[in-house]
Amino acid sequence: MSEIQLTEGEEKMLAGERGHAVQKSMEILVALAKIYGAERLVEVSSVQVSGVSYKNLGDAGLEFLTEIAKDGHSVVKTTLNPAGMSLTGWKTMGISEMFAERQMQVIRAYEKLGIETTCTCTPYLAGNKPSFGQHIAWSESSAVVYANSVLGARTNREGGPSALAASLTGRTPLYGYHLDENRRPTLRVDLEFRLTSSEDFSAMGYFVGQVAKDGVPYFKGIPSAVTEEFKALSAALASSGGIAMFQIEGVTPEAKGIDTRTEAILFTKRDLTETKERLKDNDIVDFVSVGCPHCTLNEIGVIAEFLDGRKVTKEFWICCSKEVKRQSDESGYSKRIEKSGAKFATDTCMVVAPVEEMGYKAVATNSAKACHYLRNGGLGVKFMTLHECVQEALGN
Repeated sequence: MSEIQLTEGEEKMLAGERGHAVQKSMEILVALAKIYGAERLVEVSSVQVSGVSYKNLGDAGLEFLTEIAKDGHSVVKTTLNPAGMSLTGWKTMGISEMFAERQMQVIRAYEKLGIETTCTCTPYLAGNKPSFGQHIAWSESSAVVYANSVLGARTNREGGPSALAASLTGRTPLYGYHLDENRRPTLRVDLEFRLTSSEDFSAMGYFVGQVAKDGVPYFKGIPSAVTEEFKALSAALASSGGIAMFQIEGVTPEAKGIDTRTEAILFTKRDLTETKERLKDNDIVDFVSVGCPHCTLNEIGVIAEFLDGRKVTKEFWICCSKEVKRQSDESGYSKRIEKSGAKFATDTCMVVAPVEEMGYKAVATNSAKACHYLRNGGLGVKFMTLHECVQEALGN
């Protein structure tokens, strides 16, 4: 445990001069700072809070939020992780009345705290996009990796309570990925071949996460990448390992080279094929869902093309933020997709929704992260490309 230096304003918050919620928040942050050896707190420009789905929170979490909301209020831009259901279309998703009521109580508590109820794991697509070098406090695992790696912002992988504490105080402990020395590569990954799809990035990330554990992988042999590939890689790295940052030579903003003595591995085509096979344990699925992390507008446009003029035969969710759904509406994609019988699942995703309670047994998805968590939750999984997922939903 180390001593921490607080400013006069921080001392007042800790003493309770800004109310019970802020005092409790400062106690959480100071305790974390002492545990991790932080000498001080640092101001943050934005926060992203997990612990939103009632499926994960339960009654104890709801009670904690309700208490904090009595006198707490967010002081920096703050958005939420996905909830356990679509906040407006939950009835069409098969959500129970009891679950819906509890989930809305959670959302109302966050609203009372002045937090934006965006409910997305891709806040950078919904108006919460920090700049290079900014200190932030984000908690959703894939968003943390994306922010550190692609945007060059600085955040640790916060828990729900510590992220909420950062929102109410505007502070977070200065340790971990906020410091230069912890953002250096620890493993070099050489690619034997060129990746050709987001699903390739997802499978590679799942493989490398298991090897790199909680380090910082440095990829060589990826000449370029787009948003969809970055987010797929971010999500997979964080699910199979405890990774919070990666670098891609010549692509990501902090990839300035690597020590030649750093451990290196070769990622081969065989590794890719075998990883994809390990993410399949069911040939027959009764539920299809894409958007983990939440879909971009480009992905929705591709889905609209695949579905145009056709009808799905299985439950098919396209998970995205409200902001991307609004853009989809304006682009005409939503009408084409919904005409097929597929459903937009805004504010939520297949991982945090109570899918298993709805009677589904096996899920087809294009996300290695979703496969990892759904399998851990007792569901069968089938890792497929985006096009294959649509074909599965169509019954082909």
